[in-house]
Amino acid sequence: MISVKNLSHSYNKDGKYQVKDVSFEVKKGEVFGFLGPSGAGKSTVQNILTGLLQLQDGDIEVAGYDIKSISKNMFNKIGMSFEQSNVYSKLTAKENLEFYRKLFDVETRDPMELLKLVGLDGKENIRAGEFSKGMKHRLTFARSMINNPELWFLDEPTTGLDPSIAADIKDIIKEKNEEGTTIFLTTHNMFIADELCDRVAFIIDGEIKLIDSPENLKLQYGDKLVEVEYLENDELIKETFSIVLPEDKRRLQNVIENHEIQTMHTKEATLEEIFIKVTGRGLV
Repeated sequence: MISVKNLSHSYNKDGKYQVKDVSFEVKKGEVFGFLGPSGAGKSTVQNILTGLLQLQDGDIEVAGYDIKSISKNMFNKIGMSFEQSNVYSKLTAKENLEFYRKLFDVETRDPMELLKLVGLDGKENIRAGEFSKGMKHRLTFARSMINNPELWFLDEPTTGLDPSIAADIKDIIKEKNEEGTTIFLTTHNMFIADELCDRVAFIIDGEIKLIDSPENLKLQYGDKLVEVEYLENDELIKETFSIVLPEDKRRLQNVIENHEIQTMHTKEATLEEIFIKVTGRGLV
């Protein structure tokens, strides 16, 4: 659904590139995470893919269309939900969606159905300008689904939302993906990426450091650890053992044989820990 080859971009065209020779592909039906801290180049790449920024260098195809000559038909196939909500403040929630659905040449979804899906039913006749930041974000998210997109661009889809609403949004994303929608997820939230993504790309300072599945990254870069709680002289002891280092393996065996085990579970590295290990940078 997406093919990017040797993409570079400079805002000032002064030889200083915010995106440098980036290449990747997104397969039909997968959830592809584009992960990195603020200023890493995530939004720049996404804005080029969606036609908001002009392509300078490289070759890009999105949903079968060459970005160098964008067709209106491409926008019938894609949906976009950005972190910064850009709804019409003087229109009600329902009017926003009614207006937006008229821009497409394909069958669109019922605005009330979408508003209910994101928890805004009962708010449909309130002007968007009176909405909280989180409510505007949900309206933007709902709007991005109105044309039943084959390719769905999501920029920080759960930002600013309370845990319950965020969980609902993640469930919607999973459901749409199960229906066959390809998803390009831009985020610095490694937890949502780990939960949703089939593959992730780590981008830092405009360059992609690696691309792989969260599972493979954990196997490759994560330490193999076991966390054990056991009783010693009626005191609860908690220790973490490597199951790779011979000394730790012997100590773990000794604990199992000579103490009463209370809890034991494996512990794997998080995507954030792996990101820091691979890039040497945090997510802020």
